[in-house]
Amino acid sequence: MGEAKDRQSSPEQAPHSPQRLCAVTRAQKSPNELIRFVLSPDGSIVPDLARRLPGRGVWIGATRRDLAAALRQKAFARSLKCPVSVPEDLLDRVESLLKRRLAEAVSLAKKAGLLVTGFAKVDDLIGQGRAVLLLHAADAADDGVAKLDRKFRALRGPGAEVEATVRELTSADLSLAIGRSNVVHAAASGGGACRRIVYEANRLRRYREAGPEAPADIGSNTGRV
Repeated sequence: MGEAKDRQSSPEQAPHSPQRLCAVTRAQKSPNELIRFVLSPDGSIVPDLARRLPGRGVWIGATRRDLAAALRQKAFARSLKCPVSVPEDLLDRVESLLKRRLAEAVSLAKKAGLLVTGFAKVDDLIGQGRAVLLLHAADAADDGVAKLDRKFRALRGPGAEVEATVRELTSADLSLAIGRSNVVHAAASGGGACRRIVYEANRLRRYREAGPEAPADIGSNTGRV
């Protein structure tokens, strides 16, 4: 069992989707604000980002800070009422999986013919009023980003479906996802694939923004309840 089974499915929930209980804060939240974890047959904790894996789930706030707290508090063993094995790199593994899902969403948008790349083509798409989503590499020069963003805010069409900017992936990540070298700027013209990019980018951003702290002894989160 593992995230390899997690296809590029869309887990966005309807507005009235049932809320779930965070095992750390004990607060009821939308599934979109949480990450589901399950117990694999070998007793290891596995992140279920698509919410499709079988078994009882443990829901944790979708931030690095909440996951670190879950490990410190042995929340998985407590919730599942059995010994569990937690990968030592779980905090980084979740971030890597979130980043991979965003890259896959970008790749799907490119395959659907919705993306253009390169400063000039992005600038042109904005000028036509057709750009609804901008993607900038995390390591892009700030002046180029600022120029495109200003034009985007000023000229984007009133019927734009998304109207957003994404800056969560590096140039190397974008290049690999899109299949071209040295991708720094890209723009999309609409469609469900664009909404998917925004959704995955928001998940990754939320996870990262809560702080990088890591707990001690996460590999020994095997206490019995």
